[in-house]
Order: sequence, then structure tokens, then C-alpha cells
Amino acid sequence: MSEKLGALPITLMPLTLEDIAHLSGVSRSTVSRVINADSNVKAETRQKVLQVIQKINFQPNLAARGLATGRTNVIGLVIPAGVSTLFADPYFPQLIQGVSTDCNAHGYSVMLWLAEPEYERRTISQILHNGLVDGVIVSSTLMDDPIVKSLHESKMPFILIGRHPILDVNYLDIDNVQAAREVTSHLLHIGRKRIGTITGPQNQIAGYDRYQGYLIALQERNHRVNPDLVADGDFSEAGGYAAMLCLLQQKPDAVFAASDMMAFGAMRALRDANLHIPDDVAIVGFDDIPASSKTEPPLTTIRQSVHSMGAMAVDTLIDIIDHPGSETRHIIVATELVIRSSCGTFKSRSEGGDDGKNPVEQSIPTLYQHYQ
Repeated sequence: MSEKLGALPITLMPLTLEDIAHLSGVSRSTVSRVINADSNVKAETRQKVLQVIQKINFQPNLAARGLATGRTNVIGLVIPAGVSTLFADPYFPQLIQGVSTDCNAHGYSVMLWLAEPEYERRTISQILHNGLVDGVIVSSTLMDDPIVKSLHESKMPFILIGRHPILDVNYLDIDNVQAAREVTSHLLHIGRKRIGTITGPQNQIAGYDRYQGYLIALQERNHRVNPDLVADGDFSEAGGYAAMLCLLQQKPDAVFAASDMMAFGAMRALRDANLHIPDDVAIVGFDDIPASSKTEPPLTTIRQSVHSMGAMAVDTLIDIIDHPGSETRHIIVATELVIRSSCGTFKSRSEGGDDGKNPVEQSIPTLYQHYQ
């Protein structure tokens, strides 16, 4: 059964290269060369084939194209998280947007895997053996991630967003230790004494590194590390709320939350306890997600450009694909300390901090982008 589009018969079944060849009046091999941008095709013949392809909206089979050319122009993006985490944490949508926008600019498509723990083995097999991707971006979080280990043992080009603690692999990251040290040091500089922290999970690289930065800042100022002022979190708002309730028993005068989402939860816990920010307890976060400038008071935090990191990961991976055997890339991206009212440096909006007499935000670079 077929329909007509202009002068061309269009079948309702998937079309093959043989169908394109028949409609164009050329051989199958000629159609293949046109699709793969072979220069050894006459301009007139190329135009004839392309007109047919355009009219019928033909899409070549990715697996077959990959076998024929060694390229599919598809990049895999692996996020070790479930669907609920993906949409609850603004970090991941920003990352996906950065990756997909840059892939589109380079003529690549994105294939997304959500690698929840129970599906890890199946995901590893799909990535390494399906032949549908030219390379993989992994938003790595775990200290011992089996996906990263398997990719490292394979020949698949890949890059991590987040360093690996052991393996010498391609990665792009911020200096989480230095950034956490900077924001904690700022609290010490403005006179806070009992500084608590809500950590990220310590089996995740970012959570571990940010806790180390907090410890270093205290040690540099000869402040004793009080284990009672350390509460475990999970990078979620609910986790931040629960952790803040535990810390309140220790009467901190400031808290560094290792993510903005946890800082939001901590701020809600303080309001529920009828405590004022920053007069009673100063709060600082990490990430500078869009909502951080709109909290009351606005949140002091570390700014990292997640969208830009996604785009940079694509650029670097494509370069790795184009230049196999090149040196391992270790890219450290700049962050900024964004000082707002929640730490007590500035007045809050309710106190007139945005009337032009008092600044409501100040950005301080903490680390410039560099390559190792």
C-alpha cells in the first residue's frame, strides 16, 4: 500500500537504500556514498538522490550506518540516577540541556541512560555492545562506579563529568575541595565560630570532596573539627531539612550545605524553628541553581555553570573521538563564590538590602579554568 508525495510513491513500510536507489534511478552503492558524504559522486547525481531523501524524509538506520562508516553521530549520556532524582534535582536538567544543545550544534544526537543500581549491569552491556553510540559522557558520582570501570576496560571513547579518585580517565570537573574551602573560609572571615555542615553522601566524589574542603578551611584557621556539627545529607531538600533539625541541637551559628537543594531544606527547618537567617544562623550552599537568588534571604553559594560543563564535555568527547590515542584530558572548570544575604555579609531584602545602598550580591572567582 502506498501514497503519493509529489511524483514519488511513498510506502508505509520502512524504506531501504534499495528503495531510494529505485526512486532515484541510481545504484544502491551510489545512494550509500551520498548518505555518507563521499566526494566521489557527481554533483547532479548527488542532488537527485538528496531530493528523493528529502521528499520522503528518509532516516538511515543508525546501527547499519555505524557498521558501514564506523560512526553513528550519536553520543550516550549516562546519569547514575532514577527518574525521581532526575526531575527533583535541577542539576541534571541543566546538564542534559547543555549536552543536547551542543550535540545539536555539532550534528550529533543524544541517547540518555538512567543507570539506576538494579539496572547497572544491563546498562553497561547496552553501552558497550549495541553499536549505537560513538562515545559516552558519564555524570559520575560514585567512588567505585562499575560503569566507569567497564568503560575504562573497553575501547569506547568516554569522558566523566566529575573526577575519578583512582583511574586515569578523561574527565571534566570543578575543584570541589577548593570551592568548599572558600565558602567555609568566608563564614570564618565574617566572624562565625560554630560552623556546621550538611554533607553530601560520602560514597559520592562531590560529597566527599566538599566535606574535605570544609575540614581544610577549619584546620587552616586552627578551629577544632566538632563531629557533632557534621550531619549527613543526600543532596535533596528533604535530606537538608532532616540534617538541619539534627544540627539545631548543637546550636551552630552557621551551616555550609554541600548543595543548594539541601540548603533550601535547612532554611525551611530554621524557619519552622522560628530562627532567623542570618541573624541566628547563617546558611551557605553549593551549585547556584536558578532558585538560589530568589530565596528569602537570597542564598550565598558556589556557582558552577552546569550547562556550560555539559557543552564542554561534548566538545571534548568529539575531539577524543576524532583523535584516538591522544593524551588523557583532565579539565578543571572555574567556580565563583556568590555572596548574598543568607551568610550575613549583606542585609536581607526585608531589611532594605536591595535599596541601592547595600549590595545584594557579590561574585568572587574561586578558581580559573585550567587543564592538567
